[in-house]
Amino acid sequence: MIKKEGLRLDKVEITVLDEADQMADMGFLPVVKEILGQTKENGQRMLFSATLDRDVDSLVKRFLKEPKTHSVASVAKSEGKMAHHVLVMEPSDKDKITAQIAARNGRTIFFVRTKHGADRLAEKMLRVGVPVGALHGGKSQSQRTRILEAFKAGRTTALIATDVAARGIHVDDVSLVVHVDSPESHKDYLHRAGRTARAGAEGVVVTLATHSQRRSVHGMTAKAGITLKESKVRPMDANLVSITGAVEPSGIAIAIAPAKPERSQSSQPRRGSGASGRAHRGARPYKAGKKAGFKGRERRGAK
Repeated sequence: MIKKEGLRLDKVEITVLDEADQMADMGFLPVVKEILGQTKENGQRMLFSATLDRDVDSLVKRFLKEPKTHSVASVAKSEGKMAHHVLVMEPSDKDKITAQIAARNGRTIFFVRTKHGADRLAEKMLRVGVPVGALHGGKSQSQRTRILEAFKAGRTTALIATDVAARGIHVDDVSLVVHVDSPESHKDYLHRAGRTARAGAEGVVVTLATHSQRRSVHGMTAKAGITLKESKVRPMDANLVSITGAVEPSGIAIAIAPAKPERSQSSQPRRGSGASGRAHRGARPYKAGKKAGFKGRERRGAK
């Protein structure tokens, strides 16, 4: 709209830039600078960022005059309330260990790198009886809202999210954050870890790693000023249970009914009670008492 001269910003007096470091990492700085350059020069500008590295600092120097900095305690300084662990395991054990952690009591957020990875992990969890929701950029806003509401209400106890989708997630009482896929940078680690130990609560942050990955994980967290406690684990061993509260999942698969197409406001309302917005609507066992596992032929569920 700006390029088509359909929108002018020269009278905008207050400008807020949220997640500035993420905008920089995703390559949006040129657009951000173009927009800020068209706002009122002597207006109020507020910038929120988890880090003030080189790219973000360039925005501060160029667009903020005599800025005042307000900071809160970082994840690295929350050692008394947040415990950081790396769990080293055999690659063949990772799926089973992840499911056992997901079956624990309490809210847990699992982080993966890709949308496909989030959906695939959610399917595996559902097959062994763990109620989960997958949150990523491929979901519509209404789908994301329903998934997040189900997590907040306790209808699902585990949330699988990508880094971008997790931005802005504020859920109380998340006691465990699990990096299923190691973060790409120490900044991503800090963002993910910040989903737990909120408002003075305690929390645990766990990174799952194979033997070949452990050195790179330690190197990455060292850049964030965090020293990890390393433990070797096997499915349901004492270390795993002690650190994460892992339990054996029921093994009774959960099927999620396909989401119905969203109707426009002009469409006729559906009969009956209407959509409840619950993520578990339509969930039912495939067969009562039938155990599911990760080995063997996979049964694909509806997405």
